[in-house]
Amino acid sequence: MKRVNVIISNEQKKIKIPVGLRLLIRKCCVAALRLEKIEDCVTIGVLFVDNERIKAFNNKYRSKNTPTDVLSFSLNEEKGCYDRDFKTNEILLGDIVISMEQADKQAQEYGHDFRREVAYLTVHAVLHLLGYTHKEDNIKRLRMREKEETIMTKLGLKSTCNYVLEEFI
Repeated sequence: MKRVNVIISNEQKKIKIPVGLRLLIRKCCVAALRLEKIEDCVTIGVLFVDNERIKAFNNKYRSKNTPTDVLSFSLNEEKGCYDRDFKTNEILLGDIVISMEQADKQAQEYGHDFRREVAYLTVHAVLHLLGYTHKEDNIKRLRMREKEETIMTKLGLKSTCNYVLEEFI
């Protein structure tokens, strides 16, 4: 892989950003791109917000007037067809918005570290930017979940619980 440019901005003040979190997010992005064999230079934007701000985004872009944990704004129209910077030919993958409040809440609910939760949300969002979905059917949901767990395991952030779709039990 040539280069991955992850532009991270913090526009919230409610949750202190732990040392090393930005590096972990960059590692998550690189790991997801490597798994998908993306060899070109890539730019991804990551924005940390609070619940109020992500609720506004969720309402504006998804017509859901509630906070959520993460949103992905892909620049590609279909899987494998990416927007590029005309000057550099770099892939402009899209933007990720993470509610740090929601990530903190979920980390406590799931009984794992805040960094692991933010890493998972990042991996999940990057896979969405690459065209993966979990809304259409159970097989696509399971494939996406397998990729998430593969990446998390490679990063040393293996899940503390097994993932099984209730529909398959």
